[in-house]
Amino acid sequence: MQNKKNQSSVGLMIQRCHKWRQKRKQYMDQARQTADEIERERLMQAAEHYGRIVNAEQGKIDSTRDPKDKTPVIEETTDIVDTMETSDDDDVSFPDFITNEK
Repeated sequence: MQNKKNQSSVGLMIQRCHKWRQKRKQYMDQARQTADEIERERLMQAAEHYGRIVNAEQGKIDSTRDPKDKTPVIEETTDIVDTMETSDDDDVSFPDFITNEK
C-alpha cells in the first residue's frame, strides 16, 4: 500500500514540475519578445524563480523514487545571456501526462 501511495505522490510532483517548467518557458518567451528592459529583467527573474522551484521539486522526486527506477534526467541550465540569444533551445515539448511503464 505504501508503494502505491509513493507512486501517486511522485506522479503529482511530476505533474507540478511539468506545470512549472511550462510557466518558466512562458516567462522566458515573453522576456524575449519584450522591448522594455525593466520588464524583460522582471520576466527573466520570474523564469529563474520557477527554474529554482523545478530543481528543488526534481530533487524531491529523485530522492523519493526507487534507485532501480531512476532514469537519467537532463537538466535545463541556462544563463540569462544564453536564453536571450537562443530561441530554439527551449522549444522542448513535454507530454500532457507521464506513464510509469515497467
